[in-house]
Amino acid sequence: MATATKDAVLGSAVDLAREVAVELAGNPADVGEHLGVVVEGERLISHRFASLARGYRGWEWTVTVSRVPRGRIATVCEAELLPGDEAILGAEWVPWSERLRPGDVGPGDVLPFRADDPRLEPGWTPTGDPELDEVAIDELALARVRVLSPQGRDEAADRWFRGSQGPTSPGSLASSAACQTCGFLVPLQGALGQIFGVCANEWSPDDGKVVALDHGCGAHSETGNEPVPTEWPESAPLIDDLRIDVIPGLSQSREVLTLDEAPSLEEAPLDEAPLLDEEPLDEAPLPDEAPLPDEAPSLVVADAPAALDVPDAVAEVEDSPEP
Repeated sequence: MATATKDAVLGSAVDLAREVAVELAGNPADVGEHLGVVVEGERLISHRFASLARGYRGWEWTVTVSRVPRGRIATVCEAELLPGDEAILGAEWVPWSERLRPGDVGPGDVLPFRADDPRLEPGWTPTGDPELDEVAIDELALARVRVLSPQGRDEAADRWFRGSQGPTSPGSLASSAACQTCGFLVPLQGALGQIFGVCANEWSPDDGKVVALDHGCGAHSETGNEPVPTEWPESAPLIDDLRIDVIPGLSQSREVLTLDEAPSLEEAPLDEAPLLDEEPLDEAPLPDEAPLPDEAPSLVVADAPAALDVPDAVAEVEDSPEP
């Protein structure tokens, strides 16, 4: 850095330059020490002062002074705040037409039309030949105004192949099989179909994206891991002895008799009590053997009447008249 050794008048105008720097800064505390001078030309030098302003560390207050030939008085030409070697600067200026980058277009944004886009070329113009037009329009879909040019196709292939859906991505390197053997791969037509396809697996991180045939992921249709048993120790089941489980399904209409409502055996009459595992005599089945001719038929003894009460019978005899 050159110093003003040839012009003593301008080199000694430090106080004048500081007054101008303080006036420009608006606060004397923002103007630091004198850093030196820079010879800008004949009878033209710049005084530099360190900037202490917040947000402008590394910047310099620069005051340029000059004088007329054979003059002894320094005159201020200009004063400004310039970045120094350690100043924090913004990004390099980029024209507005070049600031847009891939991925910046959002919903509602519209890109300007580029008539000379090298990635595109004119589409197919119908010739009237049914064979040529059918192949170009129906099979190759070239009936658009502009179609992808070889340059655009090569740029897309290189971008896809080197991207996160290419064979060198971390997920692809960790996979055990490539996409070309996966059942969820949808192949592409044309030249790009020799290298790429579209993933149609909803469990894959590349679902709905163009993937290289050498790409891979953990959602391959033909691979899988054996189930690994858990390493957590099995504990004994806990039984809650204080909880009562209510089992549904029992009939709610079933009557339940208490001990007070249940009839006792002593109160039940003898003639109404049914006999279990016994059949009445008149309904008992007869044996299959026929009676012998010399034997009389057996008599069926009817139920004997209940015994009479002896005192009542004697009383009736006594009261009866004599014949």
